[in-house]
Amino acid sequence: MKNTFFALLVIFFISCGNDDEPVDYITENDKEIKAYLEQNNLEAEKSSSGLYYIIEDEGTGERPTATDRVRVAYKGYFTNGMVFDQSTSEGVSFGLQQVIKGWTEGITYFKEGGSGLLLVPSHLGYGFQNYRSIPGGSVLIFEINLIEVVGGDN
Repeated sequence: MKNTFFALLVIFFISCGNDDEPVDYITENDKEIKAYLEQNNLEAEKSSSGLYYIIEDEGTGERPTATDRVRVAYKGYFTNGMVFDQSTSEGVSFGLQQVIKGWTEGITYFKEGGSGLLLVPSHLGYGFQNYRSIPGGSVLIFEINLIEVVGGDN
């Protein structure tokens, strides 16, 4: 019995050993975003959280807070241009506390009628694990149009 336990323990430690170095997604995502911006001749602001954003049109209406409900038309894609999600031009309504951190923060940089880009590193998106059709560690880019601030407190 001791030999079986010892053999299983050895197999466990061998199988846990991984020659692959852990990926520093925060650094890698930042490099990927900077390369995307350079390749597309874009200039973006970077927040303290690591979110990059481009305000094409700030808008003239109400500015949402992180606890508001909003209606947004959007298109989400990876840095290679592959679209993974898109709304209709009428947009979708949701509470800013019910979405990824990059949206909760980024949408508040716009006023109603505003539009621009959010370049979301994975730690502000879906994280480092696969999520549906989004591979773990992915940078997400969203073209957004803030149609309306519906109201507060979700």
